[in-house]
Amino acid sequence: MSDPAIDVRGLTKRYGTRTVVDHVDLRVGTGRICGFLGPNGSGKTTTIRMLCGLLTPDAGEGTCLGLDLVRQAADIRRQVGYMTQKFGLYDDLSIRQNLDFVGRLFELPRRREAVDASLERLGLTARQDQLAGSLSGGWKQRLALAACLLHEPRLLLLDEPTAGVDPKARRDFWDEIHRLAAGGITVLVSTHYMDEAERCHELAYIAYGKALARGTADEIIRDARLSVWSVAGEGAAALVEPLKQAPGVLSVAAFGNTVHVTGQDEATLDAAVAPYRDRSGQRWERASANLEDVFVSLIARADDNFGPRAAPP
Repeated sequence: MSDPAIDVRGLTKRYGTRTVVDHVDLRVGTGRICGFLGPNGSGKTTTIRMLCGLLTPDAGEGTCLGLDLVRQAADIRRQVGYMTQKFGLYDDLSIRQNLDFVGRLFELPRRREAVDASLERLGLTARQDQLAGSLSGGWKQRLALAACLLHEPRLLLLDEPTAGVDPKARRDFWDEIHRLAAGGITVLVSTHYMDEAERCHELAYIAYGKALARGTADEIIRDARLSVWSVAGEGAAALVEPLKQAPGVLSVAAFGNTVHVTGQDEATLDAAVAPYRDRSGQRWERASANLEDVFVSLIARADDNFGPRAAPP
């Protein structure tokens, strides 16, 4: 990977005695879309804020857009578009007024032209006089992305940008992300949706402050080396709770009418499911692990950085 947009090592952030980001390494090439995954409270948002210069790391080093993460944080902020989890613009301003305000913050020399271009790019021109507070989740998402792109950043940091929007709005959003990446913009996006993770060029998984997996979706699934059984049929859902308690079972998850039972060791997992496999009306078969199987199993094996970890759901 030549000239990575993000290249950090040992990134660490502490709040009191709690380490919320614990020596995380991350490298993302220019023009790549990297999915940033992990459970709530895993340190994703804190990592993103350190990358864009809003938080100073307590330890670690590296560069973002070729600029030193600590010494040149102000320069990084001017070249990064950061989209927060919650809508961060003004409800009582119109779409155009919000974009004009952001343009003033960045001191854009040709602000009106930049706002016009951003409205056109995100399909907001016809709604430019509508108050932001009256927009649906999908249109608010478009406005937030338009604001991120107004100053023509080289890197987009998107923190769960599609939470709470409908499937069509999510698909339209991802189509735009891929167009931006094709134009050379690098994207780091956190998400909980596995279908979105599969649309990323590569993935990084973090749990309880520690990086646990890195690579393409296929590489992560391969490297997890999970053994999986699937069961479908009458009463399959009733097996979830007892199987969770069985030795050698890392995770049990329902996918529609099918239940996936996952373990690290094939022989131990086979022994765990053996007492249930002769039940009538159920169909047991070996299955291939998917991303959700892998990530649920990673959570099950990770140590909570906020004290003793409860049993996985």
